[in-house]
Amino acid sequence: MPQPPMTFMLENPWIILALPLFSFLVVGLVVRPLSDKWSGLVGTASLFFSMLAAYRLGLDYFQLPGETHPILVPWSIEWLKFMPGLSVQMGVLVDPISVMMLTVVTTVSFLVHVYSTSYMTEHSTAGRKIKYESGYGRYFTFLSLFTFSMLGLVVAPNLFQMYVFWELVGVSSFLLIGFYFEKPSAVAASKKAFIVTRFADLGFLIGILILAYFGYQIHQGLQSTVTSTVISTLSAGQPLDFSFLSQPEVISQLANFGVLNIALLLVFVGAAGKSAMFPLHIWLPDAMEGPTPVSALIHAATMVVAGVYMVARLFPVFSGAGEALEVVAAVGLFTSAFAAIIACTQDDIKRVLAFSTLSQLGYMMFSLGIATLSEPLGYTASMFHLYTHAFFKALLFLGAGAVIHAVHSNNVWEMGGLRKKMPLTHFSFLIAVLAISGIWPFSGFFSKDEILTAALHGHPLYFYGGLFVAGLTAFYMARIYILTFWGTARSKGQAMLTKLVPQWCFHY
Repeated sequence: MPQPPMTFMLENPWIILALPLFSFLVVGLVVRPLSDKWSGLVGTASLFFSMLAAYRLGLDYFQLPGETHPILVPWSIEWLKFMPGLSVQMGVLVDPISVMMLTVVTTVSFLVHVYSTSYMTEHSTAGRKIKYESGYGRYFTFLSLFTFSMLGLVVAPNLFQMYVFWELVGVSSFLLIGFYFEKPSAVAASKKAFIVTRFADLGFLIGILILAYFGYQIHQGLQSTVTSTVISTLSAGQPLDFSFLSQPEVISQLANFGVLNIALLLVFVGAAGKSAMFPLHIWLPDAMEGPTPVSALIHAATMVVAGVYMVARLFPVFSGAGEALEVVAAVGLFTSAFAAIIACTQDDIKRVLAFSTLSQLGYMMFSLGIATLSEPLGYTASMFHLYTHAFFKALLFLGAGAVIHAVHSNNVWEMGGLRKKMPLTHFSFLIAVLAISGIWPFSGFFSKDEILTAALHGHPLYFYGGLFVAGLTAFYMARIYILTFWGTARSKGQAMLTKLVPQWCFHY
């Protein structure tokens, strides 16, 4: 088969990761002690160029000739060599879902960087910057580390590299959630997130070790050649090319492989921890203790969708296992409904959005769980919803941050009547509410419609469950929107806001 024509970005996709890594090192070691202002500028500029590089990569990749998009590993080096025939590669995988995730992560991270340059700055009554928050440079250092870690996770060509960056994402999220370390509640929330996800990651690690052990044994000729190909692909650092799994005989041999379901269920425990599936969801609402832009980054397009992305990456193997995919679907549906019901009872605007994130992640998980290799609509719909959710949820959190910054309260019962005082925030928040509620013609309508269409054919329980959750989503989002922006001001603190109308309109 002839090789596709390669452009500069197709040959050098590592640049997308190198820029935030450069920002992390330079800002953390050089710029931060010297200038808060330049810490923000360097971090934001590096993400801007990383975002442009991801867009260029996407354009070049999707313009490659052919009916199907190829799976490329344009950069790879031997990282760890355990013994002859068993080594781990460090590389960059380029395929449709990794390209999609690169654009999502870099875009949302760049917008959060831009937003943070103002959010993390105190303003005078004239709207001029007078003081940077304590830890301003440290904040942008952690943001760069988080973005680099997430990008390394989504381009990992094997499970070992994915696991390393998976843990880096956990460490950097711990640092961001506990950014206000003077507050005991922030310290407790960061420790809770770290400990819960570490327990979940233990299952992920054991699952990888099972695959690696049996993969090496099979590689030595103890089992069939087909199964050896599959498992050594996962364990020995080869690209995650699962195209051969479309053959029915391969799927049937995978289903007969004794430890595959156990290994994949353990891997799913790691995904459930990172994506906060029930019962490992307990850390996510408390993660609101971090700065609001951090909530937008963690809850929108990055950390919490890592588990969904990992299940999607291993979807052909989950599909071959069968029972493991049924568990994914059941846990996803329950989490989706469970979190939506809780969101209806919350008064803290950020906690409502946190439980909303849980609900939407469950939506993506059950969509993956009802898909098969022969009918992959649920898989496609899940990735579509992941993409749309990243942007409207980031917009919701950033809008909530503007409101909290203005009113100095998270409680929706202390807000009200803000549509005239903060018209730009009101308009953008309304757009995001309509999108997540599934109102036509906004993006959430189309992605949820695809998920429900996938469930309608052969999965009535998931169809009606998804329909119920969609109705609850529209209810609790309309509730916080009306309480925040309509009616009259319900707190004395909002009296100050009337005097600040000009600069809040310009800033938010």
